[in-house]
Amino acid sequence: MTTHSTTREDVLQQLSTDMQTGLSTQESKKRLAEHGPNKLKEKRKKTTLQRFFEQFKDPMILILIAAAMVSFVVAVVEGEIKEFFEPLLILLIVIINAVMGVMQESKAEKALDALKNMSAPHARVLRDGTERILDAAELVVGDVIHLEAGDFIPADARLLASAGLKSEESALTGESVPTEKDANALIDENAPLGDRNNMVFSGCSITYGTATAVVTATGMQTEMGKIANLLDAEENAQTPLQQKLAQLGKYLGIVALLACAIIFVVGLANGIPVMEIFMTSVSLAVSAIPEGLPAIVTIVLSIGVQRMVKRNALIRRLPAVETLGSASIICSDKTGTLTQNRMTLVKAYVDGTDGAKDLTDNNDEPIKNLLMFATLCCDGSVVFENGEEQHIGDPTETAIVLAAYKNGMPKEMLHARYTRLASIPFDSDRKLMTTVNRIDGKNVVIVKGACDMMIPRCTEGDLVRAKQVTEEMSKDALRVLAVAYKEIDTVPENPTSDDLEHGLILMGLVGMIDPPRPEAKEAVALCRRAGIKPVMITGDHVVTAAAIADDIGILAEGDRAITGAELDAMTEAQLDDAVEHISVYARVSPENKIRIVKAWQRKGKVVSMTGDGVNDAPALKAADIGCAMGITGTDVAKGAADMTLTDDNFATIVHAVREGRGIYDNIKKVVGFLLGTNIGEVITVFAAMLLWHRHRCFRCSFFGSIW
Repeated sequence: MTTHSTTREDVLQQLSTDMQTGLSTQESKKRLAEHGPNKLKEKRKKTTLQRFFEQFKDPMILILIAAAMVSFVVAVVEGEIKEFFEPLLILLIVIINAVMGVMQESKAEKALDALKNMSAPHARVLRDGTERILDAAELVVGDVIHLEAGDFIPADARLLASAGLKSEESALTGESVPTEKDANALIDENAPLGDRNNMVFSGCSITYGTATAVVTATGMQTEMGKIANLLDAEENAQTPLQQKLAQLGKYLGIVALLACAIIFVVGLANGIPVMEIFMTSVSLAVSAIPEGLPAIVTIVLSIGVQRMVKRNALIRRLPAVETLGSASIICSDKTGTLTQNRMTLVKAYVDGTDGAKDLTDNNDEPIKNLLMFATLCCDGSVVFENGEEQHIGDPTETAIVLAAYKNGMPKEMLHARYTRLASIPFDSDRKLMTTVNRIDGKNVVIVKGACDMMIPRCTEGDLVRAKQVTEEMSKDALRVLAVAYKEIDTVPENPTSDDLEHGLILMGLVGMIDPPRPEAKEAVALCRRAGIKPVMITGDHVVTAAAIADDIGILAEGDRAITGAELDAMTEAQLDDAVEHISVYARVSPENKIRIVKAWQRKGKVVSMTGDGVNDAPALKAADIGCAMGITGTDVAKGAADMTLTDDNFATIVHAVREGRGIYDNIKKVVGFLLGTNIGEVITVFAAMLLWHRHRCFRCSFFGSIW
């Protein structure tokens, strides 16, 4: 049942529940027994012993173990204590590598544990017509729940009634601002998660307003549960280094066996005793194996980890250091990685002027007046502690407050000078907020809100031009708010929208956006120069995503920007054909992100994926290297990733790739040196035996002719 595209009445009927009384205790127990508790399940974990023995599947490790056993036999036969040093050293190296592997796997499981911890512990539920506080695990489909600001949402639910409701869903959808909810909305059946405004989702939180909702999914059926399933299904893939070392191990094993067999046959042909030539050939075969390689690779990677820490990159899995150097595709989230993750006022339009102007720290008086009125109609605030900004409240409001502050008008000063006499809070139906302030001895109504709702309520101002400017700013992916005012003689005791929000004078418009990081453009250019293709994958709207991508250089000429719905309509073959020409994916789901990563991997590319939300975790795990955000990243994303960026900066990834390439070059040099010396030993002895064999044959024929 697609509950977001169905009316509230039909949802209640299909779920056999009642908005006024909820489920009965008996019915809830029956449903709990049928469908299980509202918890995330997980597959059975491997024991530590199982994980330990799985570390020995690698061909190189198996060859090292075989080499150790042969060396041990040689030591026993020769009976010298010093000969036992080499096999014991090899075994020690193998065991240390196995222990490190177990430790890394244990850390990786923390992603699912963190996901489980995001569940709300309790819920306010209507049972038998009475509101009760129950353990969230006892919730069942059909339960009627109550939500208010500050609550964690315990399960996926369809809204039945809401008042000014906003939900923080960034971890699930990638939205940079809280989502406005509306119980009356009917959404298209194929709408992406971020557009389902009549639904609330497990693991998210309520930031504003109140609501009554009916539970439509619990446990593994919730959107969080689907992500848990994806995390469980994705296995940790081998890194390019691990794959190449495994391949090298196979080749070395074949070379060692061939060398052993040939030297053994040549030795027998020359009359060397069987046991003597057997021990010689086996010893040479063992010497062909560079037993120091795993230890040296580990040391080189460990040094790389320390160097990357200085670059604000924390590495969780050692092989990930080298994988970065092999990366040819970087799939990056937009919000907070390529952008500053902070709504910022960038343009303002004052009624009666030519058009929108860029905002600075010292604008002209008309714009300052617009910012002052807009700030007086804000509840959000910006606090400065130790030189750092702390934004409290709605991001759109704090953007306005900060712009006024930079123009010498702190909110506290304005509110002290122009007292607020009354207010009507924002709600998702009106999309407006109104205050009444005492300004210069007059009662002034200030209204702030969406342009499409504001302009019809205005009776004065150039409304046609305002609509044109709104469209121009929207094309630049700006979020636009209108500000209007009027004067009244008396302030109503209980003000309503009908009292205050009509007959307004349009004052102007403000446009805001989450702007790109200053260093993002140069980092993207550096990527392209290094032969790496940057790709933006975001939960934001396609217009916003394309505008940011175009600004910083991700959306190059001939590239496309598509939505998750368009991606869903593609077959695997169609995606494989198109993937090289798509640079921006917007409004995507967790499943979409995995498809994108795997499409590039099918092209033979090494893919790096960055993200911070729960919805990014499956793709972080599926990618060749997952990079989580250290500041804004959820514990789920960090648990699934191989690397954490402590500064949430795209430029850091690019610097880390450069470091990784240097490390990869060092490892190639080490491998070349070790193989050169070890294989050189075998070739030298093999050549000597062949020469000795020829010399002996020549000597025998010479003495035979004389005789």
